[in-house]
Parts: sequence; structure tokens; C-alpha cells
Amino acid sequence: MGEKSGEEHYEKAGVSIDRGNKWVDAIKPLAASTNRKGVVSGVGGFAGLFRPDWKQYEDPILLSGTDGVGTKLKVAEWANRHDSIGIDLVAMCVNDIVVMGAEPLYFLDYYASGRLDLSSGKAILEGIAEGCRQAGAALLGGETAEMPGVYPPGGYDLAGFAVGIADRKKIVDGKKLEPGHAVYGIASTGVHSNGFSLVRKILIEDGGIRPQDRVPFDPEKTWADLLLAPTRIYVSLVLELLRRFSVTGLVHVTGGGITENVPRILPATMSARINPRAWPRPALFSDLQERGAVTSREMFRVFNMGIGLVIMIPPSEKELFEKYLSEKGESWYLLGEIIPGGGEVVYDRSF
Repeated sequence: MGEKSGEEHYEKAGVSIDRGNKWVDAIKPLAASTNRKGVVSGVGGFAGLFRPDWKQYEDPILLSGTDGVGTKLKVAEWANRHDSIGIDLVAMCVNDIVVMGAEPLYFLDYYASGRLDLSSGKAILEGIAEGCRQAGAALLGGETAEMPGVYPPGGYDLAGFAVGIADRKKIVDGKKLEPGHAVYGIASTGVHSNGFSLVRKILIEDGGIRPQDRVPFDPEKTWADLLLAPTRIYVSLVLELLRRFSVTGLVHVTGGGITENVPRILPATMSARINPRAWPRPALFSDLQERGAVTSREMFRVFNMGIGLVIMIPPSEKELFEKYLSEKGESWYLLGEIIPGGGEVVYDRSF
């Protein structure tokens, strides 16, 4: 009896070298579509190479961030729709570094599954590439792992890593905040990528909704459309605002909502007074709260509640700032102001 090759034994164990090679071949053109100035070499080598244009900066600082998309992955599996989850992955990383003043340079992804599925996998990578294009970042490389026994058939996980650059003096860290500075909010595009364990419990496990069901309060959309709306990438907006205005604070509203994220930029001697009725609450959040009997306080600690980006500026620039946002067609809201305090969010009206 002839002896089987190592490849055949490995495939019987659940890992296919050929599938992995096809995956790399599928990635290369997608990564190439994101190339920007500075890319030396990308997908295919042991490392991606990038050379920033150091001469543009007086004192360049590299900023990096990493994240995933949490249990929104389970919603993508539930709906069997994987075309936007890659955008979410990029957004969660680049939004975190741009709010500190960094221009994203490049992005790397990590994709692990029980068995590589070239169809859903390509949709995921196409989303990652689209997210990189929106952020102006090169998809410089990544890693793919086929891990039978760790992930069930059809199951997968994603992680991302972004690197950006900023001049040290232009890093936005809240140190220039003062009482009286205005606090603005820019609308989110939905739940974004946080709080989906609660979303799934309320809507899917307890509510029994199906991906193709029409949304009662937005009948032109299905539940899959609504829940898988990708996280907005705020990079181009933030970079332009930093060029035009004296931005003193920026916050990417992620897990923990406004309540937990705004304090990350506040000095210890200041607080942010915010009116929770200063913007219209999207119907999805009201629906979740009613179905799940969730308190408003918990809703504001779990979800973004319709605000994905918070911006703080001196009061002298409010008029021009508001005019600019309106001209750009942004959905913006004056949420409140910075006050003396202890580094927390103070809601000035009841929920």
C-alpha cells in the first residue's frame, strides 16, 4: 500500500495548503487596490514594508491600534452576509488612531476559521480592502489561519491592526481642553460594532427575528440590512477638521458608549456636560430598549445611541465649525460643553 503524502494527511486533519494558496492569490489584487505612497512591498513576503515620508513631519510619532468586530461576526453568520464586516474591522482600528490626530498609513488583518471558505472569505477581504480605501490606508499584509477544532465549520474570527503617523505637537490628547469648549457629536451609521451580544439576545434569541424579515419601523430594510450596516470610517472628515479648526478633543464612541469613552480624553480636573436629548435617538435603539426592558443608563453605557464621533472645539470657532459641517452635509449635534469637574460625563437632563 502506497504511503500518503503529507499534504493529504494534513488535509484529512482539516487544513488544506492548496486552499491557503488560493486565498493568498485572491488577496493580492485586493491589497494592490489599496496601495498608497510609502508602500515598499506588501502581501506575499514575511513582512509588509512601508516607508513614511519623514520629511513632512517635524517630530513624527507612529500611533497604532488593534481591534476586532466582536459578536457582530455572529450576526454576519446568522444572515450569511459577509460583505461589510471587513469595513467594520478597518473602521474599529483606524477610527481609534485618527481621533488622536494620526493619518492612517497601513493596515494588517488576521483571519482565522475552522475551514477556509473562498466565497465568504473573499467577501470579507473585499470589505477590508474597501475599508482601507475609505481610510486612505494600504492593506499591507495579514495572516490567514485554518484551525479545525478551534472554530466550528463556518465559524471565523477577525482582528485588525492599523498604524498611523502624526507630528507630536499635533497629537490630540485632551491637554488643550478648557471649560467652555463646545462638545459636538457626529451621527453614527447604526450600532457600529459594539453591543452585539445584547442585540443578539434581544432580537435574535428572544425576539426570533429572521435576516429577511422587514424592520417594522423601517420597512424598506430587512433586519440583516439594518444590523449589518457597516461602521462609518471617520478618517477623511477628522483629518480635514484637524486642518481647518483648533480641535481640542476627539472621541471614537465604541464599547461603553458616550458615558465611558468621552472620559478617556478628559483631563482629571474637567468633565463633559452633555444633554442626552440634544440629538434624535435612532429608532433601532428605542426598539432595543423597549423589547429588552433595558434602562436608559445601561443603553448609554452599551451603545453609541446614534453618535459615533465626538468633537471638542473652542467656543470662538463654533459658528464656522457648524457652517462647515452643514455645508458638508454632516448630521451634527451640539451635545454640550466642557466644565470643571472630575473627568466624567455629566448628563444635565434626565434620560
